[in-house]
Formats: sequence, C-alpha cells, structure tokens
Amino acid sequence: MRIERVRAVPTVSGFYFDDQRAIKEGATQDGFAYDGEPVTQGFDAVREAGEALTVELDLSDGTTVSGDCCAVQYSGAGGRDPLFRAERYRPVVADRVADAFEGRDATKFGTNVADLAAMPGEGEREQLHTAVRYGVSQALLAAAAHANREPRARTLAAHLGTTPATEPVPVFGQSGDDRYANAEKMLIKGVPVLPHGLFNSVEKLGEDGEGLREYVTWIVERATELGDDDYRPRIHLDVYGVLGDVLGAPYDRTAVVDYFQELADAAGEHPIQIEGPMDVGGRAEQIHAMTELRDALADADVDVDLVADEWCNTLADVKAFVDAGAADVVQVKTPDLGGIQRSGEAVKYCEGTDVRAYLGGTCNETVTSARACAHVALATDAAQVLAKPGMGFDEGYMVVENEMRRALARDRTSRTTTATADD
Repeated sequence: MRIERVRAVPTVSGFYFDDQRAIKEGATQDGFAYDGEPVTQGFDAVREAGEALTVELDLSDGTTVSGDCCAVQYSGAGGRDPLFRAERYRPVVADRVADAFEGRDATKFGTNVADLAAMPGEGEREQLHTAVRYGVSQALLAAAAHANREPRARTLAAHLGTTPATEPVPVFGQSGDDRYANAEKMLIKGVPVLPHGLFNSVEKLGEDGEGLREYVTWIVERATELGDDDYRPRIHLDVYGVLGDVLGAPYDRTAVVDYFQELADAAGEHPIQIEGPMDVGGRAEQIHAMTELRDALADADVDVDLVADEWCNTLADVKAFVDAGAADVVQVKTPDLGGIQRSGEAVKYCEGTDVRAYLGGTCNETVTSARACAHVALATDAAQVLAKPGMGFDEGYMVVENEMRRALARDRTSRTTTATADD
C-alpha cells in the first residue's frame, strides 16, 4: 500500500502556549490571561492560543490517516524546541515531507520514521522541529497499522521488540488550576494516578510549602469520602521546579528531607511522587540535584518518589537521567521526543532498571495525538499514561482510556479469530 499524497492543515490544539519563565518571574493571572511581558523568544504574550498542524496521508486504497504536529504548553522552556507556529511549519510538511514520502510503501514503518528522523532542519537546526517529527510519525504509524490490518500498538511493538500490555495502562489525570473540583472528579471515577495539581508558583505552593502539604492532606480525606474502601490512588504532583525555589539547595540537608517526610506522612497509605522538584538550569546540574535529593530521601527512608521533567526532554536526556539513577520515574514528554517511535524507545530504555517510565506529554496536544500515545503506552506497557488533551480532566481521560480499551478489544478479537482459523 502506497502513500499517495501528503497534506498539511493548520488546526488548533487542546490548550494554550504559556511563557513559563515569565510566569516564574512574576507574571500574574488576569482572569484566564496573564499580565506581564513575555521573556521567552517567540512569545507575543505570556499566554497564547495553542496551535497544531494536522498531517494527512492519502493511501492507495482510498483511506486517509492523520497525525497532529503539536508542542508542549511550556514551549521554549527547559531546553525544549522553540514556540511552534503552524503556518511557519506548514510548507515544511506540505513541500519537504511530501516530496520525501509520497509514493512510499506505507507498511515500512521503521524505514519511514528513520528517514524522517534523518531529515535536516532549517537554518542552524540539525533536525526538524520536534512537533513536525511528532505529527508526521503519528501519521506514518497509522498508515502502517492500517496497511497491516492491526492496532497501532501491535505495529509499534513489533518495531520496538516489546510485549504489548494486555490491560489498560494506568491513566494519570491532570487538574489544571481547578485542582479541587477536578481532583474530586478523578476520585469519583476511580482514576489510578492523580491529580497533577499545577503548582507552578510560590503563591500556590506556599512560602514554606504549606500549600502543597495541605493539598495532599485534602486529597487523602476526599479519596476516603468519595472512593471505594480499597481505593488507593497514586498521588502525583507537579511543582515545576518551584519547590526548589522555596527550599533551596543543597537538597540533601535535613530541612529538605524533613519536608518530604511531611508529604509522605500526609499521603498515608497512598503512594506519592513529586514531579520536577527543582529546576537548576541545565541537564547535568539537574541530574546532580535530583540524584542528591533522591539519595538523601533513600538514606532517610522517606517514601516519596521523584519524577524527572525539567531538562529531561529528548531520548538522550531520558537515558542520561536513567543511567544516573536521578529519578524514580522519568516523564517521556511525547512532543519533545519528536518521532513517536522515540517515545516508545524511551519507555523501553527503562526496562530492567529501577526507574519507571511515565508516558506524558502536554495538555496542549490534540485528540489525534492523544489517541496515538495511548497505543505507545500499550505497546510498551508504560507505568502510567497522561490523560490529554486539555485541562478539564474528563475529556482527556475519556479519550485516552477509551482508546486503550478499544484497541485491546480489537486485538483480542483479532488474535482469537486468527487462532480459530489456524485450528
């Protein structure tokens, strides 16, 4: 089956682009917008409407498959690629990518994504923008799976050499700023990992971290009130490096360890993990700080897991954090990895280590990219997968959970049919 035509259509994403540096440096919320001047290159305002670029592939049997180029909410921060503008990259897909892939065999997923990864970028960039590689690779995976008449998880697992999950991967719900009402929604629905919390400022976290500690106590209380008797969701909170601003280095001193013990005590029987405890400005420095904190918590027998986020963007970054033992969990931020197969490779790299892989991404993706990532989660049997897009929780949870359930049901039917035919 051939790829007959490639199209690029500017579309919208599920959330917004935010200038993280400007927010950390004091930009204040004005309703849903922010007051203040942007400081990250490419931003015209601290908060801007999110953008996506849909890639459509027309196949020789008349079918059209697609993928969405999109980038994280905090584009340009923590070593990431710059702000993604759909109109700027439309000709890259419509011209360069189309020239390279029209007429190709759609079943050759490995060859196609390898050639995509090798395509040079623009100007001083060695590679295409991560968002472009992300969206085009989604479409290539969909094309190969369609040609092979199998779920995308099967196609990707064959490429990676992994054993796919047989049950849905635990979904991690994200609350956005509405961290109380949305957390209650998650608890009512029995979500296994929650609530993210969006603690991206000292104001939310508390001058001494008291806001975070009180929030953990509240989650545990509401879980008991709203959930079944045996419901013990994993508490996962993202602090965007702000906890480091509050506590300060070095991170192995008694005051820091004591604070994490307070969080563990507040969580009680619930496993708890803290994402991005600090942001110290570079990969090597971040690995050092995370390792220092992780070792100190282990020495004190404090049962709080650390999740790597800041400066853990590319496949090489993930490998560096895993090799250094700098985290209990690494977030695989799917748009930042570029090709979707790279996200699968990052999850696979954690196999056989004491580091778990969280297949994450961003609220600023689309339904198309979220459904594609559900197949990556299944193909690699990741530790957890993010509910996305958007920050309303219900919609993203529905998209990811339902895609996994449908894919698993189709796969079971396919394997049962094949086994019956063989008999």
